Amino acid sequence: MENSEQRPWVKNYQPGVPAEIELPSTSLSEMFEFSVAMAGDAPALEFFGRRTSYGDLGGKVERAAEGLRRLGVRSGDRVALILPNCPQHVIAFYAVLRLGAVVVEHNPLYTSRELRHQFEDHQARIVIAWDKVVPALREFPADVQLDAIVSVNLLDAFPRIKALALKLPLKKLRETRAALTGPAPGTTPFADLMSHGRIDAAHPHPGVHELAAIQYTSGTTGNPKGVMLSHYNLHANALQGEAWMHGAQERKEILYAILPMFHAFGMTLYLTFGIRKQGLLVLFPKFDPDLVLAAMKKSPATVYCAVPPIYERTAMAAKEKGVSLRSTKYCISGAMNLPDHVVELWESVSGGLLVEGYGMTESSPVALGNPFHPSRRAGTIGVPFPSTLMKVVELEDPDTEVEPGEPGELLIKGPQVFTGYWRNPEETAKTLLPGGWLRTGDVVTVDADGFTKIVDRSKELIITGGFNVSPTEVESVLRLHPSVKDAAVFGRPLERGGEMVIAAVELEPGSELDEDALREHCRGLLAEYKVPRRIVALDDLPRSMLGKILRKAVREQVLPAL
Repeated sequence: MENSEQRPWVKNYQPGVPAEIELPSTSLSEMFEFSVAMAGDAPALEFFGRRTSYGDLGGKVERAAEGLRRLGVRSGDRVALILPNCPQHVIAFYAVLRLGAVVVEHNPLYTSRELRHQFEDHQARIVIAWDKVVPALREFPADVQLDAIVSVNLLDAFPRIKALALKLPLKKLRETRAALTGPAPGTTPFADLMSHGRIDAAHPHPGVHELAAIQYTSGTTGNPKGVMLSHYNLHANALQGEAWMHGAQERKEILYAILPMFHAFGMTLYLTFGIRKQGLLVLFPKFDPDLVLAAMKKSPATVYCAVPPIYERTAMAAKEKGVSLRSTKYCISGAMNLPDHVVELWESVSGGLLVEGYGMTESSPVALGNPFHPSRRAGTIGVPFPSTLMKVVELEDPDTEVEPGEPGELLIKGPQVFTGYWRNPEETAKTLLPGGWLRTGDVVTVDADGFTKIVDRSKELIITGGFNVSPTEVESVLRLHPSVKDAAVFGRPLERGGEMVIAAVELEPGSELDEDALREHCRGLLAEYKVPRRIVALDDLPRSMLGKILRKAVREQVLPAL
């Protein structure tokens, strides 16, 4: 179903949301400078109660940019960031972009081995890292050369006044402070980076179509690939988000930065959209319900975007402690399926709708979303964003569209679609098709109004006896059993061809694994070929930083024992 001419979904947009955005003509660094000039003394960042104004933030970015220039960073150079959510992360991000250099984001929880593979690919020589990560960098082999490590001590951004403004218990405060820092000898302290004055205002800004960031993603198979995102891509997605959150006001919104900013969702939501709206970013190094509720008393959130487990934990804690969440107006859930009970719970304690959206790193990341309007449809990922097209094609033939309503692979097209994979033209050609269409790898169905429902990942479909089995469908059925807290389903290759359906389950406290009972439960709701042939119990299913179950990691953990 191609909608390059017809867009039936537009009629379901929230009133005031345009079908098309005005496409960006300036870089992110110019966008940042505009926000600084307009917002001035308005608060930009809050970190454990300590605030930084837009004017102060702009000055710090200019000084950090000059410090990086003196370290030898030039236009086009890659600069690695390995940081949790903190003020230094925001400063470093825009300082790198100011020079026309390229931000390469990394998960600070990665092992030295995981980081090494990515550094070998992007070859950044300058890294700005949380001091607790520095030991992992020291383990790199000699052939991975780093010219400078700039170390960040998060306590430097902590409030310097005794009353922390969040009124945390002393024990909680001590635990938090202890977790935020570690020794980093032989590095350049971040404060030293900003000791050389401001960068010359005449220093050229990057062009709108130049590369801004490389975000690594492994997808469902293979080695991590560096997704190249231009200033145009990221700025466009911020503009699309601004159009979608119709009614959000400059210098009025308070965004809780709970999702990691090294992740594409967090990068766009906070570092680009949030800065463009001149909002206040309340920064959390990691999600902690106590910290969130303490911050709510001082700076009540209006934009609270997260993943389902975070919504559930926040709502339960707020009800228990009697903390109001009525300020939250814009709430988007992504990365995994949004259960109905989480929607009902969140909306019972908050002031706005909780809607599901969809995206991937290759789309900067947001491409579809449910409207902030009664037209939203539960159980779907919504409709395409403004200036975004979609079509649904045969799994093995992306040139052939499926019949309306039939399942097929989702393809999307828009200004947020990436420019390709870093130094990987083969994978780029497989994913980015002629005409700018992005293969998502997700199998979907689309109704007559354009509302889209994910069936599964095409690369994770299990083929057994000539039939396709959706892991998501089997997982959903397993979760209905009272003994099952969560589940992950995957295929085990067979010598004779095809695959066997395998399930790993995380049991509810006090429950014991009964394979026969679980299989009988599945038979009541699934065709026989979909019923798992083996079911194993794990204490904890591997999850990503966002709480999404990692099927590939589950598979690697379970298969050797079978």
